[in-house]
Amino acid sequence: MRILAFMLESRRVRTAVVGASGYAGGELVRILTAHPAVDLAVLAAGGKVGEPVTSVHPGLTDRADQTFAPTDPATLADCDLVFLALPHGHSHAIAAHLPESCMVVDLGADHRLRDQSAWARYYGGPAAPAWTYGMPELLDTRQTLAGARRVAVPGCYATAITLSLWPLVAHSLIASDIVVVAASGTSGAGRAPSEALLATEVMGSMKAYKVGGIHQHTPEIEQALATAGGGDVTLSFTPLLAPMSRGILATSSAPIMAGVSGDDLRAALHKAYADEVFVKLLPEGIWPVTAATYGANTALVQVALDEHAGRATVVTAIDNLQKGAAGQAVQCANIMLGLPETTGLTTLGVAP
Repeated sequence: MRILAFMLESRRVRTAVVGASGYAGGELVRILTAHPAVDLAVLAAGGKVGEPVTSVHPGLTDRADQTFAPTDPATLADCDLVFLALPHGHSHAIAAHLPESCMVVDLGADHRLRDQSAWARYYGGPAAPAWTYGMPELLDTRQTLAGARRVAVPGCYATAITLSLWPLVAHSLIASDIVVVAASGTSGAGRAPSEALLATEVMGSMKAYKVGGIHQHTPEIEQALATAGGGDVTLSFTPLLAPMSRGILATSSAPIMAGVSGDDLRAALHKAYADEVFVKLLPEGIWPVTAATYGANTALVQVALDEHAGRATVVTAIDNLQKGAAGQAVQCANIMLGLPETTGLTTLGVAP
């Protein structure tokens, strides 16, 4: 495999992070700095060129002598692996100039959707080609990732919600009328300055946003769940902004099919995740909390049957910058490179 050639040559994988000054980009740099197979050669950030990495990420002291580079496709083309941690709509123009010999992992939305009309509705403008969808735990995705050169990493909300529901959809345990309410920390909105994200506006308060089925992750989640179940899925999704810097707590609910029990729901999730390192079905009665996932590429899942309403309820917690972005991106890259997918990643949160 490709990684074996690197090992025989006694050199590590030459890697670039584009958008390295952002929150997800900074998390990538933090993970990859300690990754045993990676030479983190290029940290590109268009608006911070020439500035020290530690001017934006003061905790990355191992990068104190490195400055942000321009986003130069010619320089990136010299890398074996490129992570694109850019705002939605900005990745495709760069990826289009990179050679096939370069593996590319996109944390943005540009290459997630197969339906061009869905892209036009939720993002606007022409759609880019869909790439391999990088959620390793979803059905047979690992086999696809192992031979992929271009991978689109799922969105943070999409990761939490899809991991909650796809086993139930795949086993026809729930109906397709799904309702989700999910809260995210402020880092999910990116690093661009915004009055709505000022500490004074966020602290001690919660609010809904993009209500009414207009959140951009909606078609992505419907696409993934339809793939798992072989049919159309309708999602009513309400996101909430929570007064925390990172983390997502997603509560997903759907009507159960006739005769389905709580044991059936739990058995489906257990079957899907019993052998998974990064997705944990918690013991009955223990509910996920976001703090337990901070700094870890872990999703914590719990399920209950609401017998009164005849609905399944699944609660999932992730760190939006880890399993929801950078951690999952590294997990995918590990598979692409033929490495153990746990390389450089942890399942242990840092809370409190």
